[in-house]
Amino acid sequence: MTITEKARKALKELDLTEYEVKAYVALLEQESRTASQISEYSGIPFSKIYEVLGSLERKGWVEIERGRPNRYYPKPPSLALEGTRIRIERTLRNNEKQIFDELQPMYERRGTRERPEIWIVRGEFNILSKVYETLGRAQEESLIAIPLITNEMVDLLSSRLIELSLRGVKTMIMTTKSIDDRTLKKMGFAEIRVRDQMFGGGVISDGREVILLLGEKENKVDLAISSDHIGLAKFAKNYFEYLWDSSKRVNTS
Repeated sequence: MTITEKARKALKELDLTEYEVKAYVALLEQESRTASQISEYSGIPFSKIYEVLGSLERKGWVEIERGRPNRYYPKPPSLALEGTRIRIERTLRNNEKQIFDELQPMYERRGTRERPEIWIVRGEFNILSKVYETLGRAQEESLIAIPLITNEMVDLLSSRLIELSLRGVKTMIMTTKSIDDRTLKKMGFAEIRVRDQMFGGGVISDGREVILLLGEKENKVDLAISSDHIGLAKFAKNYFEYLWDSSKRVNTS
């Protein structure tokens, strides 16, 4: 079947099983087919094929034309992905209140004495989540220094920057001249300045919270320090402002 391992992995991360991936790809390559034809073409055991196709229908990846026998059609990937997104968001909304109402009080009963002042954050996803969370708490000012901007970081920052702008939070972004104009325009809701070089980066929220971006691996940030220590946040803000004053303003309009 003509599908890369990367695409196969992406489909599985959207809650499709190995058999479901095989069946959907088989339909994309052969258009409509009966269950027995899909089983033969894809290598899925016939004893499993109806269960697999029924699951794909419920998940919004295939359509069924009832008859003797039934025929199966693939939905366009764009529609299937949109349906998957809606389903995931609905599941999250249905579950988040129950989880929050029950588990948040458990966390808060632990008390603040056990909470460390400095956290080590590893892995790009965890770091981006922490950045998104920290920026979301900003009420007056957010300062962002990012020497390396990945596509994931642009997507995360652009949505949060819109929100901060609507809330009247002043946002300043400092990056390097190597960042292309298209990427800079996506972050146009903030004031942006660039430098020739930057060593490390970070995020400062209202001068109270700070995330220091430290390690890079395969062109992705994979190590950071998160802290609400006032002294560390103040030091980071002073250093940001020192670099900001000698950086070049960017017009993103």
